[in-house]
Amino acid sequence: MQIKTAAVLVSLALTSSLSRPAHLASSFAIMLANVALSVGWFFLLPSLLPGQALDLSPEQVRAFEMRVMEKIADLALIPPRLNTSPLPRYDYDQLDYGMNIGIARTPGGRLWAAWVGGEDGPKGYFVLASSDDDGATWSKPRLVIDGQSKNLPMYRSILVGNLWTDPQGRLWIFFSQSMMQFDGRAGSWAAVCSNPDDAQPVWSAPRRIWHGFTLNKPTVLSTGEWLLPVSLHPTFGHGTGPFMGAFPELDIYRGANLFASVDQGATWKRHGHIQFPNATWDEHMTVERKDGTLWMLARAKTGLMQSTSTDRGRTWATPTEPAGIRHPVSRFHLRRLASGRILLVKHGDTIDTFDTSAPHEVGGQVSTYPKTARSKLTAWLSDDDGSTWKGGLMLDERTGVSYPDGFQAPDGAIYISYDRNRDTDGEILFAKFTEEDVLARALLSSKSRTKVLISRPMKNRETREKSEKR
Repeated sequence: MQIKTAAVLVSLALTSSLSRPAHLASSFAIMLANVALSVGWFFLLPSLLPGQALDLSPEQVRAFEMRVMEKIADLALIPPRLNTSPLPRYDYDQLDYGMNIGIARTPGGRLWAAWVGGEDGPKGYFVLASSDDDGATWSKPRLVIDGQSKNLPMYRSILVGNLWTDPQGRLWIFFSQSMMQFDGRAGSWAAVCSNPDDAQPVWSAPRRIWHGFTLNKPTVLSTGEWLLPVSLHPTFGHGTGPFMGAFPELDIYRGANLFASVDQGATWKRHGHIQFPNATWDEHMTVERKDGTLWMLARAKTGLMQSTSTDRGRTWATPTEPAGIRHPVSRFHLRRLASGRILLVKHGDTIDTFDTSAPHEVGGQVSTYPKTARSKLTAWLSDDDGSTWKGGLMLDERTGVSYPDGFQAPDGAIYISYDRNRDTDGEILFAKFTEEDVLARALLSSKSRTKVLISRPMKNRETREKSEKR
């Protein structure tokens, strides 16, 4: 039976490549053949040449390809290792990329920051560092989560997630693991640290919560429930590659999901779901309004979309665009503050605009949003649950700033981390400010500051800087 299965596998690796574009055919055939080789079927290769192809229809070939790819995706079900001794392999002189993930504060006042190294793609991995002086200086990488292995037939990425300090003072790291950038299913994982202020923090073994990606922090409701945002992306969009169409049985769950925990994170149960039109990774965030309803914002190809729930997030109203808020196709940050106000961090120096002055080309076509859209990162406050907005504190006016995340400290200070020019500068930065600063559109507090560096990758930096000056 193994020999027969191997023959089919290797034959299809050779024959299915004939119907593919030249630049994809050989790599796809090699990939499938490598799967056979990895399980010891190498002895079949000499007798299986293109002239001995099986007589299968294109539909049968594609169905078999999907079964193979879905089995390959099972490699992302293996728990990744949490590397708590990542130096020197992941020291700053070995890093050349930076995409912001999140920032959190422990009960003892230590700051933790997380970002993606490698790329926003199949080679991505997580890096964590900490600060014991309120962000003035930062440690070298203290924790790395990297899913790569020389034994795999393709890349296995660790992408998107967040850091969160729960009401018990434990530090959570949420992250996704997938074959390539997105294998049609992926997985949202979490590990927990109960001593994040210690010299040697100890992390729990990572556990898989469900499929998909978690990019933003949980929301704690007034009833005590924790709501975790989990997005399951469609398999026909960006990043899917050879997994196009995989796991069709999950299609009814694709979109913005919420998972609820009523036992402080010991267990999580799928709680609610909504599919936004023109969604792009969702990246949804939820706040509880003063009347007990929930308000959700999500990322879409048109900017932001919104929905509301009157039953604690189980069902959601038809999505609409939020009135008066304009934002590019990018991550935002939404959070209820201790004062009762809602904080929104977005792009644009007014609440209803963002920079559209410099359209640019991607792959020979004009991008759907301009190069300068991810600029002018600003903070806004609402006293009426998002109906109107005040302030507009400029956190960073430069082009290439994006992906804000944050928290509010016990003293009321707000911390927002973000990235700048991921592929070149690769910087992870943060701003610290108060609600009064936001309303005044200026830093009033002596403790407030902006553009504070968390990390900067140093690998090949001299070469990159010389190239940029030409």
